[in-house]
Amino acid sequence: MKPFACLKPTVGCAVFALTAILSSQAYAHGGLSMAEDMCKLTVGPYMMHFSGYQPANTQEKQFCEDIPATGQTIVVLDYIEQELRSLPAEVRIIKDTGSEDNLESITVFHVPSKVYPNGSIDFTYTFDKPGKFVGIVTVGEKQEHISRFPFSVGEPKFFSKLLNIYMVPVVATIIVGAIFFFMRDRKPSKTAAS
Repeated sequence: MKPFACLKPTVGCAVFALTAILSSQAYAHGGLSMAEDMCKLTVGPYMMHFSGYQPANTQEKQFCEDIPATGQTIVVLDYIEQELRSLPAEVRIIKDTGSEDNLESITVFHVPSKVYPNGSIDFTYTFDKPGKFVGIVTVGEKQEHISRFPFSVGEPKFFSKLLNIYMVPVVATIIVGAIFFFMRDRKPSKTAAS
């Protein structure tokens, strides 16, 4: 038995698992996504432009997903589709406890459902402590369209930034290394000489 032959299945599983974990980072923020330099929130068939600001911490700089620090935070949701202007919308920020069974007890901020004919929802909330939260935007007469997006406030993002910056080269290197590892013991097939 060749050395390392028994490691091949283990290395293959590890490469698969690592690739799955790294690629899932792109979908970590639920309904929020960056497209054409705009942060878009998907709520059922509708889209909203999401903007967040912290004048005391980041001046004019806009953020899309995680909130960089605690403190006063301004959030603006601008409707992209005109149909949204006639539908009631509700916004809620909850602590990320892993369960929404008792929604009222984990709610830290709530904008009741109402129609926004101007096509924009804006609110200010002061986050006192760092932590993990979930934003919930509900649209429709029967609250039938819901978007949930997890985010963090004031938590260090060194590892996740490093992961996002180097994700593609790391995955490519792992895949190339795995291919080399699996192919190095292969011998060319011998053809019968005639």
